[in-house]
Amino acid sequence: QVQLQESGPGLVKPSQTLSLTCTVSGGSITTNYYYWNWIRQPPGKGLEWIGYIAYSGSTVYSPALKSRTSISRDTSKNQFTLELSSVTPEDTAVYYCASVVGDWGQGTQVTVST
Repeated sequence: QVQLQESGPGLVKPSQTLSLTCTVSGGSITTNYYYWNWIRQPPGKGLEWIGYIAYSGSTVYSPALKSRTSISRDTSKNQFTLELSSVTPEDTAVYYCASVVGDWGQGTQVTVST
């Protein structure tokens, strides 16, 4: 069974870059046809898809966040990473990583505040 675990700072200052890592166990992030997603849920709002990195290493981002988003991976550690630049308080949310087949991490709260 594939398990995902998010990690990273819980507090980020405005204008800085948010960086989160998802560690995958029980499966490889290079498994054919698997896509590894980042999703967030702001307080009181619905889920918002941020982007994914594919098994091949290619990436696709939400048009709404594309200019500020970068997703990369470290295959030696079986991890993939989200970077979201120039954050504002509107980026405060619970951030999740998830596989294409519906395995989700537990989520991590990120607050953008001075």
